[in-house]
Amino acid sequence: MPAVTVDNPLTLPRVATPDPTVTTHRPVLAVSTAPEGFEGEGFPVRRAFAKINQKYLDPFIMMDQMGEVDYAAGEPKGTPWHPHRGFETVTYLLDGTFVHQDSHGGGGVISDGDTQWMTAGSGLLHIESPPESLVMSGGLFHGLQLWVNLPAADKMIAPKYQDIRGKNVKLLASADGGALVRLIAGDIAGHQGPGATHTPITMIHVSVNPGAQITLPWRPDFNALAYGLAGSGSAGIERRPFHRGQSVVFGEGDSLTIRADDTQDSRNANFEVVLLGGEPIREPVAHYGPFVMNSHRELQQAMEDFQAGRLGTIPTA
Repeated sequence: MPAVTVDNPLTLPRVATPDPTVTTHRPVLAVSTAPEGFEGEGFPVRRAFAKINQKYLDPFIMMDQMGEVDYAAGEPKGTPWHPHRGFETVTYLLDGTFVHQDSHGGGGVISDGDTQWMTAGSGLLHIESPPESLVMSGGLFHGLQLWVNLPAADKMIAPKYQDIRGKNVKLLASADGGALVRLIAGDIAGHQGPGATHTPITMIHVSVNPGAQITLPWRPDFNALAYGLAGSGSAGIERRPFHRGQSVVFGEGDSLTIRADDTQDSRNANFEVVLLGGEPIREPVAHYGPFVMNSHRELQQAMEDFQAGRLGTIPTA
């Protein structure tokens, strides 16, 4: 980790550090540790947002860090067929390979550094699994899956996919080259990521060298979250410590700061952090399992439609 990188970040476009005399730094409101568990057929996950109040998450619903796990031969696992309605899943794979398939014939294969953006919309059945070759050989598996809410007006749109290859992610560098920025979606200082979403968001994976710091401009109408993928460092100009498996909630402002500790652990050269921001939808959220709607009646309808086969049927092998 990470899969997509460059030998010399100084060759990349730079993101200028915002002028501290005119910018408002976002303070750190809270740091929480993600509880660990298992998903699907038994692969390990960390529930990144499990301890965060929903009012700070909107438009995000949840995020799982999948792995990091080094499977032996025969061990790789995925998920069985399951339904979705009313939101988007964003699967960002750092290491390994995942095969996605749905009941409408969509899906695809993502591997090191790729992102698959699935708009579930009106609903579908979905499965995620390692390819047979990976099951046979074993290997490293590590990624994220983020759930992004859809506004009420878009919840019943037709399902679709965006496959974002790692080579298409916008690569940038901090002002001094001490951090590598992978812009997956959204806009930072006039640079645009390839991901397109119904709900405006920013999604970034940043690698910060030991002892380095990065301050990024941030839309003041967006919320702001950080999650530690690997290593350790701090958030905000107050240098609130956080590390792998911890989430940070930022307050209001138009810039945010991440700093890496001078010394990282032996497994990680840099502090690896995912930064997320989005425009709050500010609508009621009714969430049950794989359905994210606006009311309990809509959840009941989603379940009835699933049970009646209206979200699709599992394709024959």
